Amino acid sequence: MTPSPESLVDSHCHLDFPDFEDDLDAVLSRARAAGVETVQTISTRLSTFDRLRALARAHDRVYCSVGVHPHNVASEDAVALADLVAHAAAPEVIGIGETGLDYYYDHSPREAQRAAFRTHVAAARETGLPIIVHTRAADDDTIAILDDEMGKGAYTGLIHCFSTSRQLAECALELGLYISISGIITFAKAEALRETVRDLPLNRLLVETDAPFLAPVPHRGKRNEPAFVAETATRLAGIMNVDGTILARRTTASFFELFTKAVEE
Repeated sequence: MTPSPESLVDSHCHLDFPDFEDDLDAVLSRARAAGVETVQTISTRLSTFDRLRALARAHDRVYCSVGVHPHNVASEDAVALADLVAHAAAPEVIGIGETGLDYYYDHSPREAQRAAFRTHVAAARETGLPIIVHTRAADDDTIAILDDEMGKGAYTGLIHCFSTSRQLAECALELGLYISISGIITFAKAEALRETVRDLPLNRLLVETDAPFLAPVPHRGKRNEPAFVAETATRLAGIMNVDGTILARRTTASFFELFTKAVEE
């Protein structure tokens, strides 16, 4: 089923986290009441993937990804290309990740993060599904890996929860990737980020919550949820000086252009 032109997509949240175990149905009802008709809930561990997939299967217009977050690389079994590819065959799975590099917390050794990142890119290349990239305090290595891997063969993907340098945004766009905007753009101290986002092409942007984290203003400090992506979209429309309906149509179209498997019923 194709969404209505004015609907929004929460391209990245974590509905399998304990924060939602008591009221998930109500959370999804509020999302649809806010015009958020499609949601992608993101994999962070292969050890919990079956539960994540079951959640997506049980709810209309909820899709999922498969992958291991860089925080969890050290605590999960080694990420195997064959496992990612096998799981990606499920109809609910529309993306690979989230993966990438996080040198801010360094919960996993950096070399292990880099190796897992490359394995996820290989899975994206083999399956044709887009890669969902997390990067924090690791712009140089993220750029180097994205560029090097593109030289081995084309793949698609996005930078999720973009909150970093203009250089990374420009690299991603040059490689044909998309950029996903979160509630961080509503934060008082995010003016530099807003200045960068203002210059990005509208036709390469998606919106997300990263729920339960990063609730946008005016919900900051509360549990984030997919309905709140509407607040981020409204603020993004203001930053880019475009009509809110146009922004909703464009970001939703971009989601389905990138996550092509999501249109399948």
